[in-house]
Amino acid sequence: MTDERLRRWRLVLGGGPADGTGQELTGRDAGMDRTLGALYWGQGGEPRTAGLGGSAPQVARWLGDIREYFPVSVVQVMQRDAIDRLGLSALLLEPEMLEAVEADVHLVGTLLSLHKAMPETTRQTARAVVRKVVDDLEKKLATRTRATLGGALDRSARVNRPRHRDIDWDRTIRANLKNYLPEYGTIVPERLVGHGRASQAVKKDVVLCIDQSGSMAASVVYASVFGAVLASMRSIDTKLVVFDTSVVDLTDRLEDPVDVLFGTQLGGGTDINRALAYCQSLITRPAETVVVLISDLYEGGIRDEMLKRVAAMKAAGVQFVALLALSDEGAPSYDREHAAALAALGAPAFACTPDLFPEIMAAAIEKRPLPVPDPAA
Repeated sequence: MTDERLRRWRLVLGGGPADGTGQELTGRDAGMDRTLGALYWGQGGEPRTAGLGGSAPQVARWLGDIREYFPVSVVQVMQRDAIDRLGLSALLLEPEMLEAVEADVHLVGTLLSLHKAMPETTRQTARAVVRKVVDDLEKKLATRTRATLGGALDRSARVNRPRHRDIDWDRTIRANLKNYLPEYGTIVPERLVGHGRASQAVKKDVVLCIDQSGSMAASVVYASVFGAVLASMRSIDTKLVVFDTSVVDLTDRLEDPVDVLFGTQLGGGTDINRALAYCQSLITRPAETVVVLISDLYEGGIRDEMLKRVAAMKAAGVQFVALLALSDEGAPSYDREHAAALAALGAPAFACTPDLFPEIMAAAIEKRPLPVPDPAA
């Protein structure tokens, strides 16, 4: 085995008589090993080192070390592991800790679950951390979302029985190329495509209904950002509702997704039926409305009533979208029985990545089949 492979195995195994490599680490490698050993455990349940303990200065030094030795993506994973394995959540209530961490969606979820317990000085630091993550996400997601949904709104506004002066000849010709008659040198237009004029364009209503149980933290973050982007589009009237066993309408905070996030209360039970009942009360134009339920579908309310509400909305012409998650992590643990029942109503429930969400919304606005991802892909 080469020295490089021995070195890598030594870092993985953590040293001691059982690792079998006989490899000594020096310099930067020894520093990397110390930071790994402070977090991860060896064989037999024994800690590789003394661990991080409960000392805030020691944790702050460790956070600095992992940022020195590892790339950002690895740092974020190690931070999440430290919070989960070593119970460091309480230390995030200290401003010095927040200034040392590498901020990402998962850290935002942790902060949101803690923010009610934060002293005011820490809350301001936490808000700055959340603001940075949200601003970065909005820059990444906004342009493509507006372009994709703008195109969908334009297509949904086109007139298929236009008056002569409203015919879009370029699109009409392209739509009827298959009807070209070479013997006559002309096209027989079976379908006329008209310009979507301002007076004909119909504004769309979107209701985002978000489960704020603890497992949905990343979805809450992404949905809040998308809600702000949708609300910025004049052709879409967006409402945002969050729920656990109660329902809170955060539509008036949509201009700032950070305000939305700090208006949520992660954790608690789930009453999807009550949330959908409230969403139903917001619908005034069913045929022009898209309702997006983001939930793992573990219903603590009245199951049959929940399904009846979905069926009633669909029968009225509402485009109903059920997302098990809106994140990069794939489908969480979810209620498969409820997912199957929704699918039987014509509303398949599936996990959606942030990159796919604009396409999902565009399809719903245009009333075409949703591009449901293949779970095996």
